[in-house]
Amino acid sequence: MQLTVMYSVNVILLSFVVYSFDGILVFGLLFICTCAYLKKVPRLNSWLLSEKKGVWGVFYKAAVIGTRLHIAVAISCVVMGFYVVFLK
Repeated sequence: MQLTVMYSVNVILLSFVVYSFDGILVFGLLFICTCAYLKKVPRLNSWLLSEKKGVWGVFYKAAVIGTRLHIAVAISCVVMGFYVVFLK
């Protein structure tokens, strides 16, 4: 029951994010940061980031972007956080 409620809440939140450009940017940055973090966890790295092609390859590619461009991603997260908290 709880999993179904959490899934429906995530779907509702994701559907609201899609309608605004800044929401898409926040979602993309969080996705890249999460995948880069999961790449550092050995069990999750072998399970989630082992595929380099297909649908599961999106996680691998986001992790590579997050690790190679970590300075640009970090600066983007700080700027987006400032925008969401103070300007939006």
